[in-house]
Amino acid sequence: MSFLLSHLLSIITFLPLLGAAFILVARGSEKTVANTARWVALIVTIVDFALTLLLWVKFDGTTAAFQFVERAAWMGNGISYHMGVDGISMLFIVLTGGLMPFCILASWESIKTRVGEYMIAFLVLETLMMGVFAALDLFLFYVFFEGGLIPMFVIIGVWGGKRRVYASFKFFLYTLLGSLFMLLAVLAMYFYAGTADIETIINTVHFPVAMQSLLWLGFFASFAVKMPMWPVHTWLPDAHVEAPTAGSVILAGILLKMGGYGFLRFSLPMFASASVTFTPLIFALSIIAIIYTSFVALAQEDVKKLIAYSSVAHMGFVTMGLFTLTQWGVDGGIFQMLSHGVVSAALFLCVGVIYDRMHTREISAYGGLVNRMPIYAACFMVFALANVGLPGTSGFVGEFLTMLGAFWVNTWVAIFAATGVILSAGYMLYLYWRVIFGELVKPALMTIKDLSLREFAILAPLVAVTILLGVYPKPIFDVTSASVAHLIAQHKAEVAFDQAPHQNQIKLASRGDVR
Repeated sequence: MSFLLSHLLSIITFLPLLGAAFILVARGSEKTVANTARWVALIVTIVDFALTLLLWVKFDGTTAAFQFVERAAWMGNGISYHMGVDGISMLFIVLTGGLMPFCILASWESIKTRVGEYMIAFLVLETLMMGVFAALDLFLFYVFFEGGLIPMFVIIGVWGGKRRVYASFKFFLYTLLGSLFMLLAVLAMYFYAGTADIETIINTVHFPVAMQSLLWLGFFASFAVKMPMWPVHTWLPDAHVEAPTAGSVILAGILLKMGGYGFLRFSLPMFASASVTFTPLIFALSIIAIIYTSFVALAQEDVKKLIAYSSVAHMGFVTMGLFTLTQWGVDGGIFQMLSHGVVSAALFLCVGVIYDRMHTREISAYGGLVNRMPIYAACFMVFALANVGLPGTSGFVGEFLTMLGAFWVNTWVAIFAATGVILSAGYMLYLYWRVIFGELVKPALMTIKDLSLREFAILAPLVAVTILLGVYPKPIFDVTSASVAHLIAQHKAEVAFDQAPHQNQIKLASRGDVR
């Protein structure tokens, strides 16, 4: 057990690669290999999820220190294999592990060609996503962060819809271009600090104010595209529409959260003064995202596109909450990311259920499904209301706390953000009414069947989590609160330091600056 705990992060991160290697060497008929790939992927992702739950159980939420730390020599010259988690990153690892089995189950029947390669792509993607949230070295983080583009590019480009090639290249080029600026910032940080160790940089290195602004913009270029923030969000609807159901689940559930996590891990603690300087910009872009993309969602006729634009609006609440730098706002932003990871994933899974039956995502093709699919209608209703932010669902907690933090910092920001709650109710309830309610008049829907046992097994746990976190969010805050409080205190100290330059030499000496 001691060996397991001391290497738990590496096991969680790289176990999916072992599953991918097993599938790669599997032999037999095409049908045999496909079935082997499905079962191996499902078993590996379930085991990996169980290990993330062990990580949660053993995690000490009373401290802001990094835990389960692993170090090993890698490239030398201050670049090492350094892994660890704190209250900010730990639950994103659990979320990643939790969503992957649902992705495999959702693809069980819908993916019929090149099944082995499909499962390998998802397992490799899981390793890379886990690494993003566990890496404590700048270059290791960058490798994981950028590496995730490749399997998702393949998943969209090979198993996507009719415009899959266009969507996959748009996704790849947008995110790659943004990340190139981050790479330049990473190199600048490394040469200035003399180390790539994230923990060391946060605790002992202070970047000059002018340099902070350039570094902040370099990271912002990558994280803004990843979330995505307005106006660099246009790749997301195309990627969602063309991606297979499981691809959309991972895009919305995990990949978007890497941008918010990046702000928490890099921008706010390392470039504190620059973050203060650019906070009005973040607030403005967040409000535009919340209001503008909500109106765009209201006009959509494709279910997936509507949910995709909804995701951009909800990420606006996240960025707004994070940059309030209040306990309410940051806790709410993290909770909103976790909640959205569950709810948006569930909504895309719901779309996949009816798409597998009707092979269309056009809203006009449906109507009156409650008459034939009452269990499906009930599940869809829970996720739609959570997306609206109804009290009693997980969607309410995050939105409420981010607006509470915004109200404390800037009343007008909170007022404008609150309009997004009204607009989200408009587009989600309008969608639900058109798809679920009304008369069952379309001949193609007369024989449509309700959820199968496999589909119910996918949606039922997500319904339970959505309601449980809405009623009892304490387990989340027990993990995040100490790290968030430390982040805020550290941020304020860094800003105060920059505002008192005559004390610089004293503080640098006391902190043992690596320079």
